[in-house]
Amino acid sequence: MSAVREVAMTAEPIDWMHPPSQGWTYEQVKELDLPFEWDLVDGVIVVRGQTNFWHDQVRTGLDRALFGARVAPYAVITERCVLVDEYNPVKPDVVVFDKAGLDVFELECLPIESVALAVEVVSHGSRSDDRFRKPGQYAEKGIPSYWRVERGLDNLPIVHEFHRDEEKGVYLPVAQHEGVLRTVVPYPVEIDLAAVVEL
Repeated sequence: MSAVREVAMTAEPIDWMHPPSQGWTYEQVKELDLPFEWDLVDGVIVVRGQTNFWHDQVRTGLDRALFGARVAPYAVITERCVLVDEYNPVKPDVVVFDKAGLDVFELECLPIESVALAVEVVSHGSRSDDRFRKPGQYAEKGIPSYWRVERGLDNLPIVHEFHRDEEKGVYLPVAQHEGVLRTVVPYPVEIDLAAVVEL
C-alpha cells in the first residue's frame, strides 16, 4: 500500500511529504503506510535514522538495569510512544513510568504525566534532538528526570543526569556518571556502565 492514501472525510489524496497547514497529528500519521520508521516533530514527519550497535547495546543495558532495580509502582520499557502533544509523539530510548491506574496491555502511547524518567542515548543523527529539543519538551511537560547518555572516548557510556527545577520548569544538571551510575531518582539504582557495552 502506498504512503499516499485517501481520507474518508475529504476523499482527497494525502501525501506525507506535504503536511496539512496545521501539521500532521499522531492519529493521522499512525494510519499512514509509511515505508520507514518515523518521528513527528511539530506536525512534520521526519525519517528516523538508523542506530548503531553501540547505541543499541547501551539502550538495552540501561533498560535491563533499570528494570532489575524497579520498585512499585514503576515499570520500564524501551522506545514506547510518549504523547507530548498531538503533534509531537516521542519515543525515548528508555522510559521509567508510574503504571498505577494504567492498563498497560492496552496502551498505545504513555500519558506524559506518568513518566518519571526519560533516557536518550545520543547517536550521530540524534545529537540536536537529544541535547536540546527533547529535553526541552520533557521539562516543559513536567517529566521529573532526564538522562542523556553520550559515548566517551573510551567507548564507555557517560550519563548526564538532570532533574527538573519546579520553579523554573527546566532541567538542571545533577551529576555526570562515569564508570558507575548511582542515583536514588526515580528509585535507587546502581549501574556498572562498562557492563552495558561489550568491549
